[in-house]
Amino acid sequence: MKSPFIGLLCCLLFSNIALAQAESGWRSPDIRDLVYMQTSEGLVIIELAPFMAPKHVQRFKDLVASGYYDNLDFYRVIDGFVAQAGDMSEQKATKFKRPLKAEFSRPTPADSDFKLVQDGDFMAPQTGYLHGFSAGRDPQAKQEWLLHCPGTVAMARSNEKDSATSDFYIVIGQATRHLDRNMSSFGKVIYGMPAIQSLNRASVNQASGVIDTPAQRSLINWVKLAENIAIEDRIYVQVQEQNSADVQQRLDSAKKLDNPFFHYKGNGNLDMCYYQLKTRIKV
Repeated sequence: MKSPFIGLLCCLLFSNIALAQAESGWRSPDIRDLVYMQTSEGLVIIELAPFMAPKHVQRFKDLVASGYYDNLDFYRVIDGFVAQAGDMSEQKATKFKRPLKAEFSRPTPADSDFKLVQDGDFMAPQTGYLHGFSAGRDPQAKQEWLLHCPGTVAMARSNEKDSATSDFYIVIGQATRHLDRNMSSFGKVIYGMPAIQSLNRASVNQASGVIDTPAQRSLINWVKLAENIAIEDRIYVQVQEQNSADVQQRLDSAKKLDNPFFHYKGNGNLDMCYYQLKTRIKV
């Protein structure tokens, strides 16, 4: 007769295996790389990319920690393009205003975890994933960078490449890849894109995208580093592992368009912005 104790051990063992399998293929971002932003349209969580733009990440974190962005707004919002936020009046004081040196790309390190998805892209020799972000790479120039996909967070600047200070933008459109390697991308939205897509837009007749009337702009109520959010108020977002079997299966299927719905199968090329890694809430 089987011992009840042995039966209990078996149940626990299988439960642990099932739990491990459920977690397989997903990663939990480092809490030090997460920022919470409460807007008038809802909560947004940003994952930062210090591996790509360490100086811009540090500047953003310094500004967040100092409360600089609290009660500012999204003053330039162009439908299908970007939503830009900060202090348009340039009246809010901060000691973190020295222009930053551009971080458009980085030299490819020997231990890069770049996952190649395809050779050839209209803006990059190679595209794939880098630390869970959609990315591009030039093997000859030995450079890699983040793609300007929906949800990308980058610093705004003037014509001078080393002129970014504090204003930032979030990509809300699909057609912004011409900004690749022209702007310093330092993060991406991993939670709350519906809130970002709900931001008040400028009139279509306003070429600059600036919302002239402050009362019509969507607000930033506050921005906090995740480590300063009470544990009970944190949302545990997970991101697919870029090398997981599920990601590879999705990419393979997309290249082949193997669903019977598709009669024209394309040429196998992918838009990496359409195949950003999925997220989920860990419960």
